[in-house]
Amino acid sequence: MSRTENYTFVCPECARSTTVDSAMKDALLDHGCAVCGSVVSSDVFTPV
Repeated sequence: MSRTENYTFVCPECARSTTVDSAMKDALLDHGCAVCGSVVSSDVFTPV
């Protein structure tokens, strides 16, 4: 079983902060913030 890398995500628009896995990171990059819809870039993710 491989270990999934986790990240702290902080939305640049609404400041929502949460821990996400690699799949959620990819979804946020594709679709934007789940709370406010703002476009996000890879620089808003910090490895945990």
